[in-house]
Amino acid sequence: MDGEPLKQQTDIARAAALIADPSRARMLKSLADGRALPASALAGEAGVSAATASVHLGKLVEGEFVTVTRQGRHRYYRLAGPDISAALEALALIAPPLPLTSLKQSNRTNALHRARTCYDHLAGRLGVGLMAALLEHRVLTGPDGGHRAEDAVRDRPASYGRDVRYELTDTGRERLAALGVDADRLPPRRPPIRYCVDWSEHRHHLAGGLGAALTTRLFDLDWVRWGPAPRLVHVTERGTEGLRRSFGLTLVL
Repeated sequence: MDGEPLKQQTDIARAAALIADPSRARMLKSLADGRALPASALAGEAGVSAATASVHLGKLVEGEFVTVTRQGRHRYYRLAGPDISAALEALALIAPPLPLTSLKQSNRTNALHRARTCYDHLAGRLGVGLMAALLEHRVLTGPDGGHRAEDAVRDRPASYGRDVRYELTDTGRERLAALGVDADRLPPRRPPIRYCVDWSEHRHHLAGGLGAALTTRLFDLDWVRWGPAPRLVHVTERGTEGLRRSFGLTLVL
């Protein structure tokens, strides 16, 4: 009708084509922890030359999947936002496994399953274990943290991460405050509590502003540290004790 704003459909095929190239997919996965990496590191992760990496990164920047900043002679790339990481996680749920061709690759895959970041929050067995502990000890209320494929079929795509509701309890607010996380001062412009369906565990891990704030605090406390490769995280001895004391989480990673 006259006067109504023009409505457009989304170009899924174009977005899918950007992810479909194996080299670009490896680059995007390497950036999935939200940190910026130089082009040289991304070329190494993708196993391509610097020139080839530059072409791929140019396409990802043009498609608004990644952003780029200059520092001296170097260019640093990062994901354009958490929605890109969420899309990669969702695709990983239905993607077939890559064949393992070396012991190094096998070790890295096992490490990713144990503990990693999903953009700015924890994932893997560490992430879903933390979510389960938050629910068990009434820091959060909601479902049991399990993901049921039959429910996902009925959900509207736009409801991903929102179709079930988790809420912070008064007890949880106090526990988080004691840890140094102010639930009333979470990162702006995003839902305070969301979940992601963890691709390796097929259970929920905590996302949203609270997931980001809690993860940042765990790094600040030196309870978790970055591992030797993008996205990898490991729990320190201090973190093992702190997570047990604060949230009743006994780690079996």
